[in-house]
Parts: sequence; structure tokens; C-alpha cells
Amino acid sequence: MIEFVRNVQLWFAPRDVEAEGSTPDYRFSLANERTFLAWLRTALALIGGGFAVDQFLPDLRWGWRVGLALALLAAGVLCSLRAVNHWVRCEIAMRKGEDLPVSRFPAVLSLAVAVVAVAMVVVVLFGWEG
Repeated sequence: MIEFVRNVQLWFAPRDVEAEGSTPDYRFSLANERTFLAWLRTALALIGGGFAVDQFLPDLRWGWRVGLALALLAAGVLCSLRAVNHWVRCEIAMRKGEDLPVSRFPAVLSLAVAVVAVAMVVVVLFGWEG
């Protein structure tokens, strides 16, 4: 938990990240940044999907609509927060010459999106009124 709090502080202090270890090959830092941006695009897509479900499915039963929308919005929020945390952890690991950190988050996110997708399939197959 203490390491997480320290990483959150590093989100807003790039000079402190630079103080860790030595400067890695810039290509690796740029690749890390591209991965960060890909996670942000994924987060934006999830958030957009959540708003789309809420706005464009007015005939869907309220509980289904809100549940699906909130699931997508929450996944988007978590994805965006995880993106910056993963960026910091990878940057520090590269600077220290350590192995890159591993995470279960991609698997959890994939399962969450799959559950929402299956729920949407059920909605489409059995009608909007549930």
C-alpha cells in the first residue's frame, strides 16, 4: 500500500521519476508512453460506451441500462487510473534495470468487458424490455 501511495505521488512529479536510477534508452521510454496512451484510448472508449448505453437505449429497462452504463464507466475510470500507475511503475523499473512489473488488470478488464458484452447480447436477443 505504501508503494502505491508513493506511485500516486510520482504521477504528479515527473522530476522525481527521473531521479530514480539511470536514464533508459529513449526508445523504451517512448514505447512505455505509447502503451500509456493506448490504455487511455481504451479508457475513453469504455467511458464513451457507458454514455452511449445510457443515452441511446432509452427503451431498455432502467436497471439494465444503468447497470451496463455504470459498469462501462467504472471500467473506464479504473483503466485510466491503472494506465498512469503502470506507466510510472514501468518507467521506474526501466530506470533501475529491473524486470517490468506484471499485472492482473488486463485480465480483469477483459472479463469485465466480456460480462458487459454478454449482457448486451442477452438484451439484443431477448428484447429491450428485459
